[in-house]
Amino acid sequence: MKSPASPPGFHHVAIRAVDFDETIRFYTEGLGFSVHYRFSVPGRIDRAAFLDAGDGRFVEVFGPDSTVQSEGRRRRLEEERTEGALLHFCLRVADTPAAYQRALSAGAVSRVEPVTRQLGPDPLVEVCIAFVTGPNGEVIEFMQSEQL
Repeated sequence: MKSPASPPGFHHVAIRAVDFDETIRFYTEGLGFSVHYRFSVPGRIDRAAFLDAGDGRFVEVFGPDSTVQSEGRRRRLEEERTEGALLHFCLRVADTPAAYQRALSAGAVSRVEPVTRQLGPDPLVEVCIAFVTGPNGEVIEFMQSEQL
């Protein structure tokens, strides 16, 4: 299989869904992604889908019974979610407050309300950011910036 000729770059982040259908609904209705490709692999991946952010970058969602590589071991049902190496993933948006509200309306939990911050100082970069938690415990940042 040959990949399209393009420079290296970010392609996707993968998450394990607690509830696959709810996760697909959240990402499509709440975050504006579209389902690009659904698949399964008998005996290994019960259900999976690549969800397109609209720019050829994806969130890959695996069903709860999929056996896929991950960091560490799977969390037991009675255990709290723990922090791993992935702290959050960020979505570039045109309007942070609107994206944040849309996610909350779809069931996200607020972590950080929209706020404008200045990074820098040389050069000074301004960003409007907000954070939510998705249906599987994933932390999602929204960022609006003319400079980044």
